[in-house]
Amino acid sequence: MKLLQPTRRDILKLTALAPAFALSAPARAALGPTENQQTPAFHRFNVGDAKITVVSDGHFLTPVQNLGVNADPAEVAAFLANHFLSTEQSYRHTNHLFVELGNAKVLVDVGSGNRFLETTGRLMGNLEAAGIDPDSITHVVMTHAHPDHIWGIRDDFDEPIFPDATYFIGGTEMDYWLQDDLVNRVAPEDQQIVLGAANSINAEGLEWHRTNDGFEIAPGISVMDTFGHTMGHMSLRIDSNGESLIALGDCITNAYMDLAHPEWVIARDQDPELTVKTRKRVLDMAAADKTAILGYHFPFPGVGHAARNGASYRFVPALWRWGQ
Repeated sequence: MKLLQPTRRDILKLTALAPAFALSAPARAALGPTENQQTPAFHRFNVGDAKITVVSDGHFLTPVQNLGVNADPAEVAAFLANHFLSTEQSYRHTNHLFVELGNAKVLVDVGSGNRFLETTGRLMGNLEAAGIDPDSITHVVMTHAHPDHIWGIRDDFDEPIFPDATYFIGGTEMDYWLQDDLVNRVAPEDQQIVLGAANSINAEGLEWHRTNDGFEIAPGISVMDTFGHTMGHMSLRIDSNGESLIALGDCITNAYMDLAHPEWVIARDQDPELTVKTRKRVLDMAAADKTAILGYHFPFPGVGHAARNGASYRFVPALWRWGQ
């Protein structure tokens, strides 16, 4: 199989030309930190016997025109305004799950490193702030191979950032991005995403384990098929001592819109029909079983529940509790 192998300089040049994926623009006035004060970088809680830490990789902005692309733009704008959200750009958090259960220390996704946007690539520093030794990570699980999830897999020397970890990715996801000549069969604005995915997956020093629905990463930690956003997207499920949590990845990206209107899709959903089917299935399950959910792009720390709201759903954030 022949793959294009551009240099890191080529990738960085392509990244700079990625307005279709992300928009860098001034944010409107919003709640935030005062000058010279640090915003939260990590948050801890338990799911049964599992110790959970949500670690931020930063944030980025996307045009609101990428939201609800199959809906009436006026209806989308009205929804955003009614939820006190910008009608010009969407502020997207990046919430990584780190779970410690038994002997396993599992990180979900690796962020974008310095290959995407200046406001992302905070994962390694925030792991340190949380007191998590990168060398202690035993498993790395990829939900999918979009830039903000996988481009940080290599350091500045093009070596894996977690060299001693075991790496997992969905078999369907891997096969999609490594198709022969895929880069020349996608739209020009998607070529840098294909190149970045292929070169991240093919990074030297990585040995991937292919997963499928129900695959157990470690006792109590498994993956589930949540196809649609990408062709092989996976989510991660934790079950411990009668409690459960699903790390959604990007199968549900907006804590408000995707629950109120699960039939609306975003521009980056590769298979819109399958995205909607998957989203409704996951929301039905989470609401019925009262399973907690963690949204990668939900407002930090992104943890809560999906509650039924008539024919749709609403996101109920988990109650923040002060330490004892």
